[in-house]
Amino acid sequence: MDSKRFSYVRKKLNKTQKQMAELLGTSLKAVHSYEQGWRKVPVHVERQVLFLVSMKQGTGKSHKSCWAIKKCPGERKERCPAWEFRVGHLCWFINGTVCEGVVQRDWNEKMRICRSCEVLSSLL
Repeated sequence: MDSKRFSYVRKKLNKTQKQMAELLGTSLKAVHSYEQGWRKVPVHVERQVLFLVSMKQGTGKSHKSCWAIKKCPGERKERCPAWEFRVGHLCWFINGTVCEGVVQRDWNEKMRICRSCEVLSSLL
């Protein structure tokens, strides 16, 4: 997550920088650094921020599952943790998903795919 996206999401959550720091369990200085681009947004912070956005938006909305959007074949769905735990709207949050037919080796590789996917982009 880059600095502009972090700032955009914070504003979408309607939080001040101080409130965001409290919500994330980090310092105000860290939030300033993320938004200024002085520090990279850590993976655990990115995941938490995206989760909070999804929960705020999710109130009262029905979400289409990733396997329906991506039209995953049955054998792929059955190997995927998003299917196993029935969280197709949170597939971007779960490591080990079988996007593009294989499990991604790390968070950065996974998010490269997720950022161009309709499931995550509908949040942002």
